[in-house]
Amino acid sequence: MAYLALRDNDALRTNPPAGDQYLSDGGSNWLWAVFAIFALSFLVFFALTWTARHGEKIFHYLFAIALLAGTIAYFAMASDLGWSLVSQANNVREMGGTRQIFFAKYAFWVASFPAIIIALGLLSGVSWATIVYNVALSWAWILSYLFSAYTHSNYKWGFFAIGQTAHIALLFSTLAQGHSGARRVGYTRDHMALAGWTNFIWLFYPIAFGLSDGSNKIGVTPSFIFFGILDLLLVVVVAYAFIFLSRKWDYNRLNLAFTQYGRVATTAGTFPGKQTPAAVHPGGVVGYGNGNGTHAAAPGTAPVAARV
Repeated sequence: MAYLALRDNDALRTNPPAGDQYLSDGGSNWLWAVFAIFALSFLVFFALTWTARHGEKIFHYLFAIALLAGTIAYFAMASDLGWSLVSQANNVREMGGTRQIFFAKYAFWVASFPAIIIALGLLSGVSWATIVYNVALSWAWILSYLFSAYTHSNYKWGFFAIGQTAHIALLFSTLAQGHSGARRVGYTRDHMALAGWTNFIWLFYPIAFGLSDGSNKIGVTPSFIFFGILDLLLVVVVAYAFIFLSRKWDYNRLNLAFTQYGRVATTAGTFPGKQTPAAVHPGGVVGYGNGNGTHAAAPGTAPVAARV
């Protein structure tokens, strides 16, 4: 432990930076600290998957993947890996004409933003089509920023504008449509808190990008301090908030019991999370699907006789 405490950070000597704006030793130290938080949080979530209440693990799985992606990305960036040297169009006189652009952080967002979006969608009860639509919007937003960062001219701001259009559409969908769905399933307060916090933090990403990879206004290290704080407040805080709040959620009401029972019943029994309402039979009795192509009478009712 004493060796680890006294050991110098030699990442930039092993993987030297380049360009006029580049990662500093202090920036690498900060990225190692963020990496440690993501790595520890991933291990916590990995352990929690084995103690999830009634085997309800869907949110554990989603955020374990997001935290693992953050661990990988911040390891790469702290090691001064996962970047390209890109010529800049703005603030060249003050900041220089070239800048390290770390594509590793964009790869992290491609993995982590959808995990949060899927979790919010499952909580709100919106359709799978809406969830897929929101995930696609997040990818359009992130990829537009990536294309903007790699553009050598002021055409980069066209990509930025397209990305902001996707961002605004995502904001509306996760707040307005998500709130409507959450009201139907009875979890309006929790959804509004989680979706509100997520979208509040998302509002700062355009500012951070505009100042850094967009306009070349601030250096690489200050930009990583900005983005590191945002990523921690978004992914890590939202992950722990979901796990804390989900302890009182009814997964059957949310139709999320598939991680408890599995997709296929291997033993006889009643699996309420897999029952789906079927058509009303003659006599007004509602049948329930058993998940195997047959239907049974609703609990507490007599079986319906088959017609000849």
